[in-house]
Amino acid sequence: MTAPDDTQPDSAHMQTTAIQRWRSLTQIGFFALFILAPPLNIFRYDLELGNFIIFGHDWTLKLDALQHGQAGAVDAAINMLVYGLIPVLLIVAGFIFIAWRWGRIYCGWFCPHFSVVEIINSLMRRAIGKPSIWDKELLPEQQPDGRMQKPDRLFLLPTLLAVVVFALVWSVSLLTYLLPPFEIYSNILQGELTRNQSIFLLAASTAFCVEFLLARHLFCRFGCAVGLFQSLAWMANRRAMVISFDRQYAQACRRCNNACDNACPMRLQPRTIKRKMFTCTECGECISACTRVQGDDSAQSLLKWVNGDEAEKLSEPPMAFPGVSTKQNTAGNSTG
Repeated sequence: MTAPDDTQPDSAHMQTTAIQRWRSLTQIGFFALFILAPPLNIFRYDLELGNFIIFGHDWTLKLDALQHGQAGAVDAAINMLVYGLIPVLLIVAGFIFIAWRWGRIYCGWFCPHFSVVEIINSLMRRAIGKPSIWDKELLPEQQPDGRMQKPDRLFLLPTLLAVVVFALVWSVSLLTYLLPPFEIYSNILQGELTRNQSIFLLAASTAFCVEFLLARHLFCRFGCAVGLFQSLAWMANRRAMVISFDRQYAQACRRCNNACDNACPMRLQPRTIKRKMFTCTECGECISACTRVQGDDSAQSLLKWVNGDEAEKLSEPPMAFPGVSTKQNTAGNSTG
């Protein structure tokens, strides 16, 4: 067996860094779109008008003519198909196809909620040494790149501040998807929110504070319907993109402190078969962590994305390999 050449680690490190940089940009861009879509009339549902607004135009089923006797039932049925059923089916089919090929890539690369999950996880790890209060053990202080990072209680305040700010941002943004955005922003700035608007913002902010503080990845794993459908579509395709563990260099894991497990925002263990990675978001953090751990070693990253025949093999139980226990190390992983 020939080991990879010495140029591979630098190349792999540059590649994973570039991937994570692109992922950060897509997350920032989509989060900005999530906030700006209503005020820019890109997409929202106006409760007062009773219809969607898409790119500044009212999107209706065009049933007014039927109500006023100006069109027949056939015309109304055609309008419902053209402006209702067909667009919905196309969007759902496209979303399912993407999930079927690439798994929960929307979650890991675009979802505004998952972006918040990762930010708060990072802050909480700095504050208490673990990304969730539900984790039984502290994560290692040594980072994948060799730096030491000790828990610092001073980060508790930024963590709580981030929870509150993101909860408010999410609550206000959701309300602007339902009511005229500039009316909402004006009412907030002038302190003239209506009773119903105040109740909505208070209830939503409280719920998001609790969720961002206590649940986060647990909601993503067990409570998110969008994520569940993506995972089901992904599991149905044995050849879909998946994280693969290169067992021919598995002994290199002896020098590692489970960096890939510790880096996973969903608290999964990447060195396993596909069905145990049901909620993987394809964020690639485990790959980046493994690449950083290898450093200047001659071995390349032991984790990578694969599809096709290589992915299909991961649907089968892994074979035992020398030097590494087949037991999954549970240190630093959530009981959830």
